[in-house]
Amino acid sequence: MPYRLLKFGLSSEYSEPRMFPVQGDLRDAYDVVIIGGGGHGLAAAHYLATEFGITNVAVLEKGYLGRGGTGRNTAIVRSNYLTPQGASFYQASVELFQDLSRQLDLNLFYSERGHFTLAHSPASLRTQRWRAEVNKQLGIDSELITPEEVRKMVPEIDLQCGGHQPPIHGALYHPPGAIARHDAVAWGYARRAGEAGVEIHQQTAVTDIEVRDGAVCGVHTNKGFIKTEKVLSAVAGWTTEITQMVGLRTPLVIHPLQAMVTEPLKPWLDKIVVSASLHLYVSQSSRGELVAGASLDPYELISMRSSLDFAEGTAGHLIDLFPMLGDVKVLRQWAGLCDMTPDFSPIMGTTPIRGFYLDAGWGTWGFKATPISGLTMAHTLATGRDHELIEPFNVSRFSDFQLVGEKGAASVGH
Repeated sequence: MPYRLLKFGLSSEYSEPRMFPVQGDLRDAYDVVIIGGGGHGLAAAHYLATEFGITNVAVLEKGYLGRGGTGRNTAIVRSNYLTPQGASFYQASVELFQDLSRQLDLNLFYSERGHFTLAHSPASLRTQRWRAEVNKQLGIDSELITPEEVRKMVPEIDLQCGGHQPPIHGALYHPPGAIARHDAVAWGYARRAGEAGVEIHQQTAVTDIEVRDGAVCGVHTNKGFIKTEKVLSAVAGWTTEITQMVGLRTPLVIHPLQAMVTEPLKPWLDKIVVSASLHLYVSQSSRGELVAGASLDPYELISMRSSLDFAEGTAGHLIDLFPMLGDVKVLRQWAGLCDMTPDFSPIMGTTPIRGFYLDAGWGTWGFKATPISGLTMAHTLATGRDHELIEPFNVSRFSDFQLVGEKGAASVGH
């Protein structure tokens, strides 16, 4: 350990404040209880306190902060979605992300890279052209580019994919596409929420939600009962467990999603490369690791175990695109849980149970929505009405046949 770091750690003169305040026992009642100590729940708590002055808030996390999807994603930020509703929502999130390090006073390692969605067929190219036109209408920086332009910006790529896959016909290029340090986002929101008076209780599991006459009246936990009239569920892959407690039916299904990182390499990939046909995405972290993932595992399962089949398949597709990676070692792999909806869009806002609010259905695209999800859900909790940006994502759309079909832009791009 460097002497200067040891000296800093042992010196009281240069002591740093705690990242999160020490919490005591749960109170008997709160204005708002947020279930889930990931990015979305913590962001909602932060904005409730800072934008709406509601500080009598408890965030309940059954494990540690960011243990779920927040700490298990691949940290891609983008807004090049297919529908006007989705693209507008994520563009608002990108704009918040761009200034978030300053707002939270914490280095989030936010790095704009440029995001490529490769097309390996004329049909895929048409979809990317469609997305580009939707994006342009909304003022989002996206364009369709040729294979030669792809090769110019990513010289190491093999446009013929080694002859093992269909060649690259072009790509949707989204210059604002970025990566960020996902756990730092959660830590930053938690610190600022705690400073504003929000209580964050880790190792606190919700065991039931009390509902009387169609309205929330309290939450049962492993540390006692809490009175409250407003509950936000922001637990991603565990959403179905929470909705069962209030008797709310949703079309959510849970799939595992796996990812992996390689050994650190000298910087060479300064873009984010996604292949819809190969079900592959890859970027290089600030530490030099290649961060890669694939599509959802094709079975419904609440499990965070990774598999050899995933590692082999992803490695093979990486070599198809970048042949020089054949000798690179994989350091680790992991899995997270994805709460998928039929239309590949989230479920947000009010529900038929008064006082019960839902932030779910994030599938593979939840991290990039963290700031705007927190802000819009805080508005919804404070006013009792869905924020205009999330009105299309209300759970009622499934009974009203008003789906927001994002599969063409959300299923692999992450």
